[in-house]
Amino acid sequence: MAVRATVEALLRERKLDRTLTSAIPERLGEDGVSPLDVAALDRGLAGGLPRGQVSEVVGPASSGRTGLVWAALAAATRRGETVALIDTFDRFDPPTASACGIVLPHLLWVRGQAVSKTAVAIDPAWLPGVRAVNGPGTFVERVIDRAIKSLNLVVQSGVCTLVAIDLIDVPAQALRRLPAATWFRIERAIEGSDTAVVILAAQSVARSSGGRSIVMGADSSSTSASRPSTPASRLPTPVWKGDHERSRRLSGVRAGAAVSAARWSHAQHVAIQTRFVHAV
Repeated sequence: MAVRATVEALLRERKLDRTLTSAIPERLGEDGVSPLDVAALDRGLAGGLPRGQVSEVVGPASSGRTGLVWAALAAATRRGETVALIDTFDRFDPPTASACGIVLPHLLWVRGQAVSKTAVAIDPAWLPGVRAVNGPGTFVERVIDRAIKSLNLVVQSGVCTLVAIDLIDVPAQALRRLPAATWFRIERAIEGSDTAVVILAAQSVARSSGGRSIVMGADSSSTSASRPSTPASRLPTPVWKGDHERSRRLSGVRAGAAVSAARWSHAQHVAIQTRFVHAV
């Protein structure tokens, strides 16, 4: 016990005591979370995304991952909070987002670079996959680096209570090249603050010790024998919403979310349904 007490004292002295099991409660108060206003998911998250922590939403294409993050942004803006989206590869569509409930005047959109549209507008030495002649990294890596720097600036400002960074189209190899301290710096910047950071990606990237991982996928309950009373004719039919490639999203997809945290022994599984509404 004396050794444990000594170690804990040293961790507190270095302000690393957030790694201690007793440092973060299992359930946070209302002021300590950013609710998504999706009842089933908020219950699974113990109230919402924890403030002062880095969380992540990951999953394959059309799993509802983007819709979930947009739901979190929409809920925060409806409460009058200021939020931010670091849009690494310029995927965000404001009209669709507004139709989905995001209050745009409360959103800081940090617009990134649409790599697919730049082939004829940049130096050939900076083309994706080609290392620059007089600079570090490929063009894609430079775009990612600008997004991470933007994230740092936004969280350090303390203005936004919810900050999302979209890394969906970032190649896995490029993510692995990010320095190990990248997300640790973000965590320390928001520690003890009202800001929640959420990473949107195709695969797991990072979360802080008190953050949540939400892994999106198919809802197994929709085909389970436990739901025999639901006629197929009454189940929602997935449809595309939006008339442009930039804004098209699937609506009516039954998805499942596995919610986990560092100190939870088992992931909680939640069934949700995407509800994109596009203004005609």
